[in-house]
Amino acid sequence: MSQSHQRASLPGCPSCEEPLESGDRFCGACGYDLSAVPAPPADRPTVAITLPAPGAGTPTPGSGTPDTGTPPGGPSEAGAVRWPAASEVDSSDLPAPTHRPSDLPGTDSGGRPLPEEAPAPASSAAPSAVRVDGPDAEGPDGGDDFELAAPDPRQAEHAAAAAPAGGTVCVACRSGRVDTDGYCENCGHAQPRERDHMERELGAVAAVSDRGLRHHRNEDAFAVSSTALPDGSPAVVAIVCDGVSSASRPDEASAAAAAAADASLLESLPRGTHPQQAMHEAILAASEAVNALAQGPGRAMEHDQHRHQNAPACTLVGAVMAGGLLVVGWVGDSRVYWVPQDRAHPAARLTEDDSWAAQMVATGLMSEAEAYADERAHAITGWLGADAYELEPHTASFKPDRPGLVVVCTDGLWNYAEAAAEMAAAVPSDAYERPLRGAQVLVGHALDGGGHDNVTVALLPFAVPSHGAGSACPAG
Repeated sequence: MSQSHQRASLPGCPSCEEPLESGDRFCGACGYDLSAVPAPPADRPTVAITLPAPGAGTPTPGSGTPDTGTPPGGPSEAGAVRWPAASEVDSSDLPAPTHRPSDLPGTDSGGRPLPEEAPAPASSAAPSAVRVDGPDAEGPDGGDDFELAAPDPRQAEHAAAAAPAGGTVCVACRSGRVDTDGYCENCGHAQPRERDHMERELGAVAAVSDRGLRHHRNEDAFAVSSTALPDGSPAVVAIVCDGVSSASRPDEASAAAAAAADASLLESLPRGTHPQQAMHEAILAASEAVNALAQGPGRAMEHDQHRHQNAPACTLVGAVMAGGLLVVGWVGDSRVYWVPQDRAHPAARLTEDDSWAAQMVATGLMSEAEAYADERAHAITGWLGADAYELEPHTASFKPDRPGLVVVCTDGLWNYAEAAAEMAAAVPSDAYERPLRGAQVLVGHALDGGGHDNVTVALLPFAVPSHGAGSACPAG
């Protein structure tokens, strides 16, 4: 390669990186002698290998030859072999590739075949034992980048064993430690979060929450529990909260509200507090818990005039079954539906949304169809949070006269079954006897519909003596 061609190909001075022009012999900035720059290699380096002598075995094409660094499709492809599958599996339940020297045919430095050991099983169809980095790589035979050797599982086991006590091991490589941000320090894989999908069944109540298909995290939360009234009769509680995505830390807000409301109910109901009053107090307790997030350590201080402008916020809806009553309470646009066990009777929605659309309908400015078709329909007018204008907990008490199912859910579900009849149609027929399966089916209904939001639903089977007629009606 001539010096002139060499100089023309230099993008900048090797010493000071000053841009060069074709024909420069010295750098105009630092005076570096460009004629001393060595010529770049004509091609990417390769490592030649000696092919096994005829009859030394029948290697399988398609995989790179170990310890050579030669990419697939290179001169050694005719002598490539497959690595046998290891006995362990990784998190995707696929065989982890590994090999031992005694498993592989090869040649010595003189080109003579090495003594053959027991052949690898003919049915071994392990995936490629190398990874090709590059935008055009499509598999063992695609791309022209150098191969990267797969990690030795024995090293992975050692690394996992060496992880500090209490540390979490990556679900992908099974060797790296997971940092506080939820990523593996070894392979960088994002770890699944516990709240991405949650399920709980507790006797007469069950709940399921899912991140959905569009959101990067689950900002919903729920709490289900049971206790006893002073007379020994049971009381069942379900609380569902939906974090306000436009607020800061909505996932923390929903979790704090659900936990606080549940704890308040479990403390007041056994003392004999009327369930409707207990629900009112629980909403106030949840509001205080969410407000505290805006005032915690490291948060905005009193002198900050903007401290309330983007405070953590969430909605809340809850239901309590106690003493033959069904009590519901809410702030926001999460809902409670009543679905009779006998589907011949109509279902009903037991809550009213704190939303722009509901206000338009209530004031007579729009019909329900017009209001909910508007892009502002789901803008909420009530929520829990330090920046809420005024907290107005809503509670209502019902005394159903027939068995039925109480559906407590966020808008991630009712967006796909808004009317009471639509919700009843989505509830499986055996949900009264199998509430957990029923909740799973309803979450699946939302995901099948698009899963645009987090989805959370709790189901409470309500049992009463089967006499009389009617459905859920306000208690007198």
